[in-house]
Amino acid sequence: MKARVLLLIFCVMALSAAVFAQDASQAPGQNQYPDRGEGGQGRRGGGGFGGGMGGGRGLIGTVTEVAGDHYTIKTDAGDVYKVSFSVNTRIMKQPAQRQGPRDEGQGGEGQRTPPQMLKPTDIKVGDPVIAIGQVDATAKTVGAVTILQVDAERAKQMREMQANFGKTWLIGKVTGVEGVKLTLMSSIDNAAHSFVVDENTTFRKRREPITLADVQVGDTVRAEGAVKDGTFLAATVNVMGTPPGGTPNVPRDNPGGPPR
Repeated sequence: MKARVLLLIFCVMALSAAVFAQDASQAPGQNQYPDRGEGGQGRRGGGGFGGGMGGGRGLIGTVTEVAGDHYTIKTDAGDVYKVSFSVNTRIMKQPAQRQGPRDEGQGGEGQRTPPQMLKPTDIKVGDPVIAIGQVDATAKTVGAVTILQVDAERAKQMREMQANFGKTWLIGKVTGVEGVKLTLMSSIDNAAHSFVVDENTTFRKRREPITLADVQVGDTVRAEGAVKDGTFLAATVNVMGTPPGGTPNVPRDNPGGPPR
């Protein structure tokens, strides 16, 4: 189940990255997204996920209002956001998860059902959605480039995964290896993190056993474990491919700061 939810997070990040790249030359002006406020691109909202996507962030919430140019969504934390969209916004539906080994990635990328394109009116009150774009936590607005409708079960799984990020799992690009301590920059929250390994940690790359010495700066890794005495101790470390969002950026509000 974790693999399926993590895959969906990657898909959302990849979709958003592609949208930012494709629409860079026709990025919406402030008249299209009036709720960003001044300096909207430099302001990063808290509580989101999916950084490293050209400045985009994401929110998971339930639609409470549908209008001609925006949705209102309510997050699990009780925050209400106005999600503005335009003709350049990709509005899609994530297919319901399938049962069987292909959900674990056994069938390859070509076996997965792609998201279905929707019209803005296809999103209804009560739908769980993921809104990707410029999040302004102060104004409680999102200038959306991608809006993904998901089923309730998958939204629940993603919320659980989001809540556990940094507690039971980490993912990101390795920026440093010092002894048994690894630092990484994560595309999930566009922030720096660190974790340690010990003699009980298992290392794998594409399902093949490896060692700590095989993990290099620039590798994308997923670590699963637990926080002990304020330090994330990894039980397993998996070296993966390049993250869909590309190389994560150092957060603007913490340039060159220490890992969290």
